[in-house]
Amino acid sequence: MNIRQVLKTLSILLMIIAVFMLIPAGMAFYYRDLHLLKSFMIPIVIILIYGISMLWLTREDEKQYFSTRDGFLLVTLSWVLAAFLGSLPFYISGYIPSLTDAFFESMSGFTTTGASILTDIESLPKPILFWRSLTHWLGGMGIVVLIVAIFQFLGIGGTHLLKAESPGPTVDKITPRITEMAKILWGIYVGLTLLEIILLMIGGMNLFEASTHTFGTMATGGFSPKAKSVGHYSSPFIHCVITLFMILAGVNFILYFKLVTGKLKDILRNTEVKVYLSIFFIATVIITFSLYRNVFSSLCRSIQYAGFQAASVLTTTGFSTDNFAEWPLLARVTLFTLMFIGGCSGSTGGGIKVIRILTLFKLGINEMKYLLHPRAIFNIKIDGNTVKKNIMYSVSGFFFLYILLLLAVSLVVASGGNDILTSFSSALATLGNIGPGFGRIGPALNYAFYPDYIKWTLSFAMMAGRLELFTVLVLFTPLFWRK
Repeated sequence: MNIRQVLKTLSILLMIIAVFMLIPAGMAFYYRDLHLLKSFMIPIVIILIYGISMLWLTREDEKQYFSTRDGFLLVTLSWVLAAFLGSLPFYISGYIPSLTDAFFESMSGFTTTGASILTDIESLPKPILFWRSLTHWLGGMGIVVLIVAIFQFLGIGGTHLLKAESPGPTVDKITPRITEMAKILWGIYVGLTLLEIILLMIGGMNLFEASTHTFGTMATGGFSPKAKSVGHYSSPFIHCVITLFMILAGVNFILYFKLVTGKLKDILRNTEVKVYLSIFFIATVIITFSLYRNVFSSLCRSIQYAGFQAASVLTTTGFSTDNFAEWPLLARVTLFTLMFIGGCSGSTGGGIKVIRILTLFKLGINEMKYLLHPRAIFNIKIDGNTVKKNIMYSVSGFFFLYILLLLAVSLVVASGGNDILTSFSSALATLGNIGPGFGRIGPALNYAFYPDYIKWTLSFAMMAGRLELFTVLVLFTPLFWRK
């Protein structure tokens, strides 16, 4: 295992995070808040000292490619260190006086979960709220993917890293060079971000509000600088814009590249997107039926709120426009079901992913066919291509580990004396990177009441869910550490 190369790359990653941290530091300087400025400058200096020292110590190392094990270790360490350093401004400033709470908030940000321990969000200064939302945006496309985009200058192969961090059972290549692919993905991500900011400003938000809500939307994170989340705004235009971009963020970003290059046929025949949009449409119809005349007297208003919340939960964003915990049972059960699904592979959304649900569904259908025709051969096809057995094993293994970890985290939360709904919902909302759930962690509530050991457990669940389980869990196997 190439530990020196891992540490060297970590230093580059952290220095890039430090560069982004200069933005809220600049805001603190603009507002002449010297204490807050110090809260950002201390971690920036720590990062720079470590980064420059590590680059100097490894300056004569030969350029080497990462192995699969190196990739798993680097990606996991990247997210742990990013969350820790990202928590320091919260902790040093005193706005989150507990290191556990600060780490929880930071991990929730980088993993785009949106679970929060803050009870009075609007009392926090803008630089803190901006950094909180910016962690979403950095984690949305993947902080390691950002590093891969510059690997051609470092001479390091980024394929193993991209696979270790990429959401979904496979990583589709759109260019021969993995570095170019990372650049294209980030370019599309930035372009959609700028477009949403402009639209939200047209809808009446100022630049700060538009930026922070866009960061939460495009990363499918859900942090808002407002206590009532998007529900703070009564504008149907703002609700519709955020709904649209949540749906867009839940689509595989490689399809946007195909759209730009004119490969419309590939998009139109993409089964995962068709199923994803169908799930959203069906859920919106069911929730609308439940809300109409029971919660809202207007059909248009019912559709507006139903579509927003269906998109928010399906894409694991976690924004809310209303306290859906008080909605009729049918609407709540529909939203609870969506929490198990998530966005498309290659999107910024969390959860199990639509492609895995689709694959497992087809596998179940095939097993029923085998009962009737035991000697027949049935292949599972998606987009006209036969799904290979190794992919099937990967999907099945992922689903089993997902359920197993979900139950394990639920037991840990329940050990704190919490009811079944709160315990299971907390595990599901963090492992699926959703944020708000049901019970004591509903959309109008938060995670502040949990003891430290539960918060650390949920922080681990957020990271494991964001990195697709295997990347994190493989580090706990003896085989990984054998030479």
